[in-house]
This record gives sequence, structure tokens and C-alpha cells, in this order.
Amino acid sequence: MRVLVAEDEEILAELVATGLRRAGFAVDTVYSGDAAQAYLGLHDYDVVVLDRDLPRVHGDDVARGLVASGSRTRILMLTAAGSMEDRVSGLDLGADDYLGKPFEFPELVSRVRALRRRSARPVPPQLVRYGIRLDTVRRTASRDGQELELSPKEFTVLQLLLEADGATVSAEELLERAWDANADPFTGAVRVCMSKLRGKLGEPAVIRTVQGVGYAL
Repeated sequence: MRVLVAEDEEILAELVATGLRRAGFAVDTVYSGDAAQAYLGLHDYDVVVLDRDLPRVHGDDVARGLVASGSRTRILMLTAAGSMEDRVSGLDLGADDYLGKPFEFPELVSRVRALRRRSARPVPPQLVRYGIRLDTVRRTASRDGQELELSPKEFTVLQLLLEADGATVSAEELLERAWDANADPFTGAVRVCMSKLRGKLGEPAVIRTVQGVGYAL
């Protein structure tokens, strides 16, 4: 659910990031290979959308380092070099998928979602608990048959709680998985989002606060 976009064309990077956020992902953007390495060392990303021709540190070297570290982050190589030889060499470096420019944005979102599913433990298309039904493919949610109007952030938080299958999820983990690097951990963003989510889920309340630990559903 957390994606790093490493693309030296800043306008394209921000367009990709905006579209992925609308699709429900938490997204960070960087514009050089050394910045990509720094962010990948700080945060646990599900997917990195990696331009091959990054300045300062080449995208190939970023990919090599990520694979060598044993990271679970999946690599979607995004590049103007789209020949068969380029695709093969990119995949040989350890990339999980390869998409040439120009590309259709719905295809990019679909490929990122597919890679995200491969980066985590298998999750069923529908998550159900206490009358809550979450469709992770269509990104719809309901409780006792009544549709829930959730924001992308609320949807993501609810999905993380459902995936935990009753286990407690810490506020720090929610912040790491559902927010981007610009989120201030001292703003109470998780608490505010949780309050809104509880209001939308209605009664009886199903989200428990485990004092000093986190939240459980």
C-alpha cells in the first residue's frame, strides 16, 4: 500500500504519484537514484516505480542494491527504453515488472496493485469480519449490507485492521503503511482518521483501542 516513485522528470513523477494516491496508495516521490536509495533505506515500501535513467545513481544500481539487500519491495521499472533487449536486461537485474514509456495510466495502477499483492502475504479479494465486507479489488466497503462511504485513507486503515485478523496494529505501523513520508507522527493523524472511521462504521463499535499498543478489530 506504500509506493515510492523514483522518476527524474518531476512533472511526470507528481502525475504518477497523484494518480496512485487516488487509487488508494500512500506515495512518496524522489527525483534521483541517491534519494531513492535513501528513502528505500528508511521506509518499508511495497513497490518502487523505478525510472531506469536516474541521475547521480543509475536506476540499475538502485535495483541491484535492493535485490542484494533481500528487500521484499517489488520493482516496477519505468523507462523510455522499451526494446525486448532492454526489458530482458531490466528483468535480469531483479525487476519484477517492466513498463515502457509512454504508458496508459490504468495499466500502471493495475501492475502496481499486482506487485503489491506479491509483496505481502496473500490476502483474499474480500475481507469479512463483524458484518463488515471489504472488496479489495473493487475498493468498496459495506457493513450489514449498507455501503460505506470511506475516504482512500479510511479504506486503507480498515483494510489493514481486517488483514490483521483480530491482532492489534500499532499506530506506528498504520502511519508507516497508510501515510507518506510527509506525515507528521505528532499530529494525531491516525487518531483523527480512526475517529472518523469509527463514526462511519456505526454501532455497535467494532474497533478497540488497546491502550499503549494500538488498535484491533
